[in-house]
Amino acid sequence: MYLNIRKAVMFCTAVFLSLSMLNTSVLAQGNEKVFELRTYTATPGNLDKLLTRFRDHTMRIFEKHGMTNIAYWTPTDETEAENTLIYILAHESREQADKSWQAFSQDPEWQQVSENSNAGGAILESVVRKYMTTTDFSPMK
Repeated sequence: MYLNIRKAVMFCTAVFLSLSMLNTSVLAQGNEKVFELRTYTATPGNLDKLLTRFRDHTMRIFEKHGMTNIAYWTPTDETEAENTLIYILAHESREQADKSWQAFSQDPEWQQVSENSNAGGAILESVVRKYMTTTDFSPMK
C-alpha cells in the first residue's frame, strides 16, 4: 500500500509540474512579440488610393496606437501588382495587437480618413492577416 501511495504522489507531482510548465509556456507565448503579415487587395483601379492612404495617414495612425511599421511591398507578379499591398507590423504581444487594432478602429481620425478615402466607393476588396513569431534562428527578434 505504501508503494501505491508513493506512486500516486509521484504521478500527481509529475502532472502538477507538467501543467505548471505548460501554463508558463502559454503565458510566455501570450506575451511574446508578434509580427502581423497583412495582404490587402484593392478594388479595381484603386491601388494608388490605398497606397496614398497608407503613406499619408494609416502608418502614422498605426504608430499612434502602438503598432510598429516594419515594411510595405507591392508584388512583382503582373496581376497582383495592379491591386495588392503586403505589409508587416510588429506588436509587443498578441494581446497588445488586439488592443491596438481595437483602439485604431475607434480612432476618430482613422474613421474620417477611411470615410474620405472611400467616398467614391470602397477601395479595399479583401484583407488577409496572419500573426507570426520569430524562430530561435531568425535575425529579427
